[in-house]
Amino acid sequence: MEYIINSFPGREIEIDQKRYLYFGGTSYLGLQTDTEFKDLFIANVKKYGTNYGASRKSNVRLSIYDEAEHYLAGWIGSEASLTLSSGYLAGQLLSDHFNTDKYNAFYAPNCHSALFYSGAYRAGLTSYASYPALRMALQQHLDVNPDIIPVVFLDSIDFSGANYPIFEGLRSLPLNDIIIIADDSHGIGVVGNGGAGVYALLKELNPKELLVCCSLGKALGLQGGAIFGTKKLVAALKMTDFFAGAGPAAPAYLATLISAMDIIDEKRRLLKENICLFTNAINELRAIRKIADHSAFCYSDGQLTTYLQENAIIVTDFPYPSTAENLTSRIVLSAVHEFRDIQFITHLLRGYFLNK
Repeated sequence: MEYIINSFPGREIEIDQKRYLYFGGTSYLGLQTDTEFKDLFIANVKKYGTNYGASRKSNVRLSIYDEAEHYLAGWIGSEASLTLSSGYLAGQLLSDHFNTDKYNAFYAPNCHSALFYSGAYRAGLTSYASYPALRMALQQHLDVNPDIIPVVFLDSIDFSGANYPIFEGLRSLPLNDIIIIADDSHGIGVVGNGGAGVYALLKELNPKELLVCCSLGKALGLQGGAIFGTKKLVAALKMTDFFAGAGPAAPAYLATLISAMDIIDEKRRLLKENICLFTNAINELRAIRKIADHSAFCYSDGQLTTYLQENAIIVTDFPYPSTAENLTSRIVLSAVHEFRDIQFITHLLRGYFLNK
């Protein structure tokens, strides 16, 4: 069921003049409704304006872009980074850059559409159904075309549980021979040391090359995207016509990210407390799938969505990325949820599953 609302949903959401607890969306840290965070953003809008539409290759350039990219690379643990106006655009830049005769694209199970180059679907390219199937295809390619480098695209947080934190399927691939490109949109700000996402973890697997991209608009609450990698790879991306022609992220967003890290750290601490409380209460409920350290909990029981709605709770439940796909059904915790909220929903969940 679709709901049209006229304000950003925090821990509560109002529908037809009725209030519900909201356990959905991707605002994992709850920054979008945080007063201190918004005040920082407003101050940066006053300094930098609402947007900056010039090319990053313009003869007049704002220093905040280099400052933010240096800061982000240090946080994530990569040699370099670059920013764009959205996470989707970051994925498209990478897919476009590696869409040449020198490379061959392979898509891991449940890979996000942002990582497919334009025309990939028309060319019949889709995600592999399993990692064994992907491994077999990679080995066949390497046997026949050793000079064409395979590029494997994947989502770091696969809500089926196949990737983070173990990356068992990825570890089974011939990593020394392939470039890994991972979308960490659901991980950045939430998982990893200091919320730095999966870059360091994937780097330890020693792939031929590693690039990680992400949206800054989920946990971090800021419109923009980023790419992380070696200085050589990031420099090559910055030289592309794609990067030059794409409008940059608004400078106020990037300035806010740098100045708000203390707020972000505190929000992540609160989120971890909520995850721990929720996980302990539903640990025996096997129908709810959980990913270590993450705040999204998945299920495949459509009646549960209805049951929660009848008890004044709205969750994420819609076909994604298209109507042809299975429902995306998730209970999503946020740093803004209160102790009583967690108690209430876990009480409902235990009653629903244990009384079946």
